[in-house]
Amino acid sequence: MFIISSANGEIFKLRAADATEKQLWMMQIQACTRRHSDSSTKMRKLKDCDDLLSVDRTQNSLDTQGSSGRTRSFSLLPHLPPSSSPSSQRNLPPHHLPHHGPSSNIVTITHHKSPAAARRAKDQYPERLLEVKEVMSQAEGQQKSLVQSIECLPTRGSVSCLDQDLLLLKATSAATLSCLGECLTILQQSAGHNNNSSSSAPAAHNRDNVPVWTVPKSPSGERLRNGGAANLCSTEPSPTFRKKSLLQNTEDGMELISPDEEVLDSDDNTEEDLGVLEEERSVILHLLSQLKLGMDLTRVVLPTFILEKRSLLEMYANFMAHPDLFLSISAGVTAEERMVRFVEYYMTAFHEGRKGAVAKKPYNPVLGETFRCSWEVPQEKVRPLRTPGTGPKETANEEGVGAESECYRVHFVAEQVSHHPPVSAFYCECAERGMCVNTHVWTKSKFMGMSVGVSMVGEGVLYLRDHGEEYVFTFPSAFARSILTVPWVELGGKATISCAKSGYSASVTFHTKPFYGGKLHRVSAEVKQNSSGTVVCKAQGEWNGTLEFTYSSGETKVIDTTKLPVIRKRIRPVEKQSRRESRRLWQHVTEALKEGNVDLATEHKHLLEEDQRSEEKQRAADNMPWKPKYFSKEGDGWVYINPLWKTH
Repeated sequence: MFIISSANGEIFKLRAADATEKQLWMMQIQACTRRHSDSSTKMRKLKDCDDLLSVDRTQNSLDTQGSSGRTRSFSLLPHLPPSSSPSSQRNLPPHHLPHHGPSSNIVTITHHKSPAAARRAKDQYPERLLEVKEVMSQAEGQQKSLVQSIECLPTRGSVSCLDQDLLLLKATSAATLSCLGECLTILQQSAGHNNNSSSSAPAAHNRDNVPVWTVPKSPSGERLRNGGAANLCSTEPSPTFRKKSLLQNTEDGMELISPDEEVLDSDDNTEEDLGVLEEERSVILHLLSQLKLGMDLTRVVLPTFILEKRSLLEMYANFMAHPDLFLSISAGVTAEERMVRFVEYYMTAFHEGRKGAVAKKPYNPVLGETFRCSWEVPQEKVRPLRTPGTGPKETANEEGVGAESECYRVHFVAEQVSHHPPVSAFYCECAERGMCVNTHVWTKSKFMGMSVGVSMVGEGVLYLRDHGEEYVFTFPSAFARSILTVPWVELGGKATISCAKSGYSASVTFHTKPFYGGKLHRVSAEVKQNSSGTVVCKAQGEWNGTLEFTYSSGETKVIDTTKLPVIRKRIRPVEKQSRRESRRLWQHVTEALKEGNVDLATEHKHLLEEDQRSEEKQRAADNMPWKPKYFSKEGDGWVYINPLWKTH
């Protein structure tokens, strides 16, 4: 640990994970100090930040500071080699939550202000903010003049108002000023906070009684990487528990549709890459000019040409394109095998659910929208992973068996249970194998400049009846990159899988491409026994390509996701579906997109959105909150009304 003290009285307490990280930070800070000192004549207005920093390397420095100053806590990710100690995270104080990235890169910083420095800052804030506000006003005036000059240009000719460079200049200047305005608002709120400490939010305290501000919890009870989020579905009232549905219940708990009503899905939902968006680039630039960094895109209407020809609820169903791997989880002889099986299924599910790296967006489900389907899985394809004394290794890309074999049936139902925030819930069950999975996902999207990030907030629970095990798992984030050139999608972040009863856990890390070099779509995983810390399986590769698994026995296994046989889902024809089922609800939009008629698709999409707004207004007028059909609210999540674990 070490302290940085500046001449204006501000004190920064830093806690590094180990001596290597501490030394790295000290060297970087000292280099920064020297650089600023050399150019001090050019940066007099930043003198308070450029004074020589004194560094105290003693552990006792944390205990000698007063507890009356204000404090702020941050988690920073320094650029460190991957060889840093992974156990360093355990040394952090309880109030500092780990980042979802690599644990070895965590540096916890607590910033303290001495009482004298706080008083000086309080007096200087208004004057400095007034200067900033004046400069902002001048910049806004110049930006308006720029926009007017561009818009006054003719639409045709050598210099046009629709010139791509001018549109980009217009969009980025507006976005920059918007972001600066947000920063100024935060500073003004901070100044008001300093003047009225009685309105401060409650703060936690560390061991030297210095308050530490914390972020709110995410819906799953864990912290979000982006700094926290409101409670999931806080705007939605808790619906009453519905024991019955419009569809007939069976003794197994799953509301089944007669197999005679379902047919093999003939729609392959193939998607072409967007390619270079030359014709649509002006539309995107116009949209970007209205956005600012970090902006929540939940309520932003995106252009129709970027849409996939399927609903988000159907996309979740497509994650089950390999139901044989899903059912094989329950066939594991030992707890270790079952966890490894789950990791294999989890890592191979994304390539079909995401349709590779095509940068298109599925339809946003309307409130109450549902999607139902099922799969028939030959029983011969469901068997243990590895058992002692087995012969030849199992091959991953095995062809399907004969059509005459007995089949297991896997049923799936999904529903949009909330619109603001957008929350989807889905439930999948195979009663014959005694297993089911219940999941709720809040898709939280935000604008990140030249890309869009989508956090999949929530969790799923896999229940194995015969073993009494529950596997809790989370999801990675998705990113649409290069939205002004050739858009493409990648997954990023860390997902976890854990089973409390067996004591096994797994971490799956989706690696985003570095700015320079590196491979696309990389993923790695590790399965370990928690009590002993023994790693029983490791995996690496590409989530939409080849994956290599290495087991504790020394065996290896390679799975090529592009060659895995896809078992087509069975679904009712559109004419037999209910009014709110996805295929029927979006059928006109889908048909128009298949024909390449984007204008007609936009018109049908607009009608659906208007119908949803009208229904929402009517419910508000009647004081009738929305009640989901298949799921009920339990705590921070949503649970299927009649799951397998309640009926057995």
